[in-house]
Amino acid sequence: MANERLRAAISAADETIQSVAERVEVDPKSVERWITLDRTPHRRHRWTTASFLGVDEVYLWPVIEKQAETASASELVTFYPHRGAVPTSLWPSLLEGAKSHIEVLVYAGLFLFDGYPDLPEQLAEKARAGAEVRILLGNPDSTMIRQRGEEEGIGENLAARARITHSYLEPVASTPGLDIRLHETILYNSIYRFDDDMLVNPHVLGAPAGQNPVLHFRYLPGGRTFRHYMKSFDYAWKHGRPT
Repeated sequence: MANERLRAAISAADETIQSVAERVEVDPKSVERWITLDRTPHRRHRWTTASFLGVDEVYLWPVIEKQAETASASELVTFYPHRGAVPTSLWPSLLEGAKSHIEVLVYAGLFLFDGYPDLPEQLAEKARAGAEVRILLGNPDSTMIRQRGEEEGIGENLAARARITHSYLEPVASTPGLDIRLHETILYNSIYRFDDDMLVNPHVLGAPAGQNPVLHFRYLPGGRTFRHYMKSFDYAWKHGRPT
């Protein structure tokens, strides 16, 4: 039986067997077999193909669903009941260990910059060393920030915090490889990604972010959770405005 889902996804993305093969770095005949013979590719090839086509790999290859469920559950390293419970040594440890990707999605994230005053320059150093550094801050003039400030009971203070964070980053904003954008999305989670590690701070209605839980995930091949949150980040990044 042919893999009609894969065939349809390639067509919907306006791609071809050749373009998929080039992106995944395999022979076009391999992609043809994935379709006509419903062959299941190697894990790395599945993930690259699904990401390229903008769909979930479990949708393209349902046979791996159980495997994906197991890997996704295993991606959770630990759970912290509130942000203050995160070990203070963990933040600089993750930053120092990151080599290729540092990505932050927050409204303000001021606690990090107040707690680690050298952070802006460290981010710049990582960018100069070749890492992709993407920082998404809330637009302090947006309706979303105003509403969140009211919901958390701090009013205009949230917008003020966002402005302070932006001022901390301003001296390094022109560093090649360090990109900063402002977003106006409804923020359901703050995301802090350091290569294969990610800290997710869910937002609970009526409570400041610091009082809410933090989940530590580590990417595992075949897992869905890490990539699911990164899709959220990429969505906000796409709709963000360069500073």
